Amino acid sequence: MENQKNNSSLKAIIIVLSILLVGSLIFMYKMSTDTKEVQTKLEKTLTEKQQLEADLKEKIASYDAAIADNTSIKGELEAERAKVVDLLSQVQKTKDDNKAALSRFKEDYRKLKREHDALLAENNKLKEENATLTTQRDSTMTALGESKKYNDTLVNQNENLSKTVEKAQKLQILNVHTQPYKERSSGKLIQTDKASRVDKVRISFTIAANEVAPAGNRTYYVQIIDPKNNVIGEKATEVFGDQTLTYSFITNAIFQNKTITVDELVAGKDFAKGLYTVNIFDKGVNVANTTFTLR
Repeated sequence: MENQKNNSSLKAIIIVLSILLVGSLIFMYKMSTDTKEVQTKLEKTLTEKQQLEADLKEKIASYDAAIADNTSIKGELEAERAKVVDLLSQVQKTKDDNKAALSRFKEDYRKLKREHDALLAENNKLKEENATLTTQRDSTMTALGESKKYNDTLVNQNENLSKTVEKAQKLQILNVHTQPYKERSSGKLIQTDKASRVDKVRISFTIAANEVAPAGNRTYYVQIIDPKNNVIGEKATEVFGDQTLTYSFITNAIFQNKTITVDELVAGKDFAKGLYTVNIFDKGVNVANTTFTLR
């Protein structure tokens, strides 16, 4: 009887221990499951945070590239970039398991992303427009450059043509001759080269034919210089720019594009022995000269 009682007690203990063991196993399994679930949620939260940080850093880099384009919306890009930088700083400071804060940050990020996408689209459009304007400007500058070269060429050609025409219109003075004379009382001129007898000098020259020179009156200033470097004749003066010309006489010729000869007599007295120089001027330009000698 005693043994039966002991066996019953032992069975009761075994049953209780079995129940406790099963309960412990169940509790341990639940704890393990809860821990894994918490860990999984934590890992998921951490992964989402890391992804959010990566996305934010990507948007900052994107803004940096857009700002470097230096378009007209640079100020707006910089302002939005500052917002992204601020959000990244908040995310980095938040604990890894703060799911509520992470959810709020993700919502803020979505708003900033929409603004980012809109601004980047506008920036790209402005870049394309600027590129088109730059191409058009370069084309215009090239065209202007070519036009300027062409105009410069025309100007040079016109200048050269003008110089050629001007040069061609210059009248050529040829065959300058001199002849000293003694005038008798009858008016007859006797050739002589003896200084004491000379009282007149004939100066003659030819104006060559020129088809392109304008016809009309031509004025020439003739200068005769004696051996003592004195100008004989009228000894009048004329100013051409900064040059003053003392001349012996003026001769006028009516030029009609054909060859003509100019012939003038210059009276004088007390002619000295030696070398005389005759210069012919077209305004202030010496166009011909010759010499003669009296003994």
